[in-house]
Amino acid sequence: MKLKLAELHPLLQEYLQELHVLRQLSAHTLKAYGMDLSDLQNFAQEDAIDLLKVSNGHVRRWAGRLHSQGKSSRSIARALSAWRGWYDWLTEKDARRNAGTGKTLVNLVANPVDDVKAPKRLKSLPKALSVEQALALVQQAVKESQEQKDLESIRDAAIIDLLYSSGLRLSELLGIDVVQSKDRQQESAGWLDWDAAEVTVLGKGGKRRSVPVGVPAMQSLKEWRQIRDASNYAEQSNALFLSTSGKRLSPRTVQARLRSLAIRAGLPTHVHPHMMRHSFASHVLQSSQDLRAVQEMLGHASIASTQIYTSLDFQHLAQAYDKAHPRAKAGKD
Repeated sequence: MKLKLAELHPLLQEYLQELHVLRQLSAHTLKAYGMDLSDLQNFAQEDAIDLLKVSNGHVRRWAGRLHSQGKSSRSIARALSAWRGWYDWLTEKDARRNAGTGKTLVNLVANPVDDVKAPKRLKSLPKALSVEQALALVQQAVKESQEQKDLESIRDAAIIDLLYSSGLRLSELLGIDVVQSKDRQQESAGWLDWDAAEVTVLGKGGKRRSVPVGVPAMQSLKEWRQIRDASNYAEQSNALFLSTSGKRLSPRTVQARLRSLAIRAGLPTHVHPHMMRHSFASHVLQSSQDLRAVQEMLGHASIASTQIYTSLDFQHLAQAYDKAHPRAKAGKD
């Protein structure tokens, strides 16, 4: 049971008051500090340890308890920071109080929280659609483009097809021009090679790369180009993807259109453009097992950035196993 702030050790209360008055921390931050210092006092009381005689071993054990209670790495790191701050303050206060007397209130050789670190935060896996979900999304876009035959739906089908086909970042996709411009004042960031079925984009770090475009995606792009070139805006911009006002499409428009399209496709998750990139990487890796090729297509400078998809690949395989294997969830013999 957590202690109320009024029940905290007087020196803990004094520290919080100083944080409030001198450092002018917000009420929210002070409350968090108070909760963390309350945990410290609780642990000391449970182990019958004087707060002023806590050792490094005690702190390590208590950090472990926080972890066993389900606290996140971030919460544990915050608690350790609060504890470390109090012991630093306590040592400095004691040194000032007893300067020249040779007497100390706190018998600490070093701050007991020094060198104690929170457990490493697990790197979250990127969220990707399953193959079935990705295909359902693309098929929904194509279906709407064929039924509605308007500029926006045909454009959206080309965008979704290209995102999934080539794993582009949203900024890369929106930087593509219909044809390459070599004018120094308006040099294209990206462009499509319509004959070679390749898209060249300018990625992070100013690095260019070329990525293949699949046959269905090229078909969607050609259909969009016909509509685009026949519009009144074709001569106003060299951008491949235009808005209804004739300007280069904005990121927010793509995000909003993709989100609503996913809802109409019946996908049970919030879909955003980068999820299509994750899906591309995961699905190509599942099929090819060629990590280097995926690295090159994604434009990752380091293979380590691409390796996270191996974990995602295993996650999909594990889910497939759980669904398909007759003894995946069977009890032990």
